[in-house]
Amino acid sequence: MIEKKEKDKAALVLFSGGQDSTVCLYWALKNFDRVEAVCFRYGQRHETELEAAQAIAKAAGVEISIIDASMIAGLSKSSTLTNLSMKMENEQNDSAFLPGTFVPGRNLLFISIAAVIARERNIANIITGVSQADYSGYPDCRDEFVRSLNQTLNLAMDEQFVIHTPLMWLDKAAVWQLADQLGIFELVKTKTVTCYNGIYGAGCGECIACKLRNNGLEKYENQK
Repeated sequence: MIEKKEKDKAALVLFSGGQDSTVCLYWALKNFDRVEAVCFRYGQRHETELEAAQAIAKAAGVEISIIDASMIAGLSKSSTLTNLSMKMENEQNDSAFLPGTFVPGRNLLFISIAAVIARERNIANIITGVSQADYSGYPDCRDEFVRSLNQTLNLAMDEQFVIHTPLMWLDKAAVWQLADQLGIFELVKTKTVTCYNGIYGAGCGECIACKLRNNGLEKYENQK
């Protein structure tokens, strides 16, 4: 059997310091020989997630790059994550409208930039923690979008990238279960920043991200 090429053994993780991306980081460490991480400063409400991402990556022995993508916030003022004058919504949006926390173009740009970095660093695998099983209704978290972008990036750069989405069909309880299986349950529980208001661990308990995270944790602990 021919040994896999070096680039096929390497992975680049889109990393935010939150629950999902931390699970993805350790999933990558289990499945690939060389793992690097990339984190984006895009004009988000707080710097706490960047601090968490750097601390977690350092503890895991993973090289992390912080990329300035602040033009995202400059291009659109419609998201509560990038427009500090807007009030953060605390309820799941079940209407036909997109959630107020949706940042237009964010995942499209993040993954595209990650692909450029991966190409330069001889990395074939790109890992992102998007999910459409238990999420806030973002269209750029759907499997259809990721598969489409994967094909587009391969055509655009004449590469054979593989975008991995290990959480795509997992609800938050299953993400907690995977964290437990990877041996990082307490790390995810206490050291990550999933909260839209930038609070570690259980967070503010009021924003949509916190409610999804904490409801999933309660569900998983009740199942154990």
